[in-house]
Amino acid sequence: MRVRERIQHWWESRLPHTDTLTLTQRNVYILPTRPGFMLAITLLVLLVGSINYQLNLGYLLTFLLAGSAAVGMHVCHATLRGLTLNLMAPAPQFAGASTALSVVLSNSRRSVRHGIGLAVLDVRHRDRWTWTDVPAQGSCTVQVAFRPERRGLHRVPPLTAETRFPLGTFRVWTVWRPAAQVLVYPKPEVHPPPLPPGEPRAGGLAVSKVQTTGEFEGVRAYRRGDPMKMVVWKKVAKSNELVSRDTLQAQRHELWLDEALAGVAEREARLSRLAAWVLQADKLGQNYGLRVAGQQIPPGTGEAHKRRCLEALALC
Repeated sequence: MRVRERIQHWWESRLPHTDTLTLTQRNVYILPTRPGFMLAITLLVLLVGSINYQLNLGYLLTFLLAGSAAVGMHVCHATLRGLTLNLMAPAPQFAGASTALSVVLSNSRRSVRHGIGLAVLDVRHRDRWTWTDVPAQGSCTVQVAFRPERRGLHRVPPLTAETRFPLGTFRVWTVWRPAAQVLVYPKPEVHPPPLPPGEPRAGGLAVSKVQTTGEFEGVRAYRRGDPMKMVVWKKVAKSNELVSRDTLQAQRHELWLDEALAGVAEREARLSRLAAWVLQADKLGQNYGLRVAGQQIPPGTGEAHKRRCLEALALC
């Protein structure tokens, strides 16, 4: 690890974890930018020339520019000072996908705060700035994104806010370490195999097996009132006849998404396939259960059941 990274890590470790941060003189920093250094050199040259040649207009221009820079420094620092940042609870995401973080910027001052940028402090994401103006005695919501590469429960990375308003000669910034955590699901397999065959229910009658496509073999003619999700659209496309799944036969089987049936040796690849199966079964509206890492989730359906299964895959 390089010296600069060590210093940054040491500095960040001293900052408290909090989801709400009010910016004060203690946590707002200011330094000249490259244009600011160039302005300082220009003012020095103008001052030396005015002294050497006794130019009154040179003095006037030099001190006018210096006064503007001093006022700009005060305005720039006051743009961030007093601002309140509040991080909303992040939603779970899949590994490899960008996670959006919503931050509410609240302004209690009677004037508008211009040109405020927000970004993830990680150098890999520093080009993804989000810029906004915060209205007087109001608030606005901005979103920044980062991309977690691994599944599991991750702490939100440090964020940074900055402004260079109004002249761009000074950079005022702060560093913020949120306390929130984001749950990252395994990345679903792009082209997973068909769903595994269903298992007969305990005490159920022996009936026909389930095809490897994840659909039950038993179908019947469409009846008025059948839900649209029970229509076998693949068969409709081939035969132009409306047919529905035999729900009685479906009730005699249970669809279990078992890690032992994933068929791949690598652990992460198995979890990736299970995540894809969960999404596929949920899309088809089937009841399904999950067995992974000694944990068993009973068959169910719906959004809450899908999130429970994905959470188990993320944390196992």
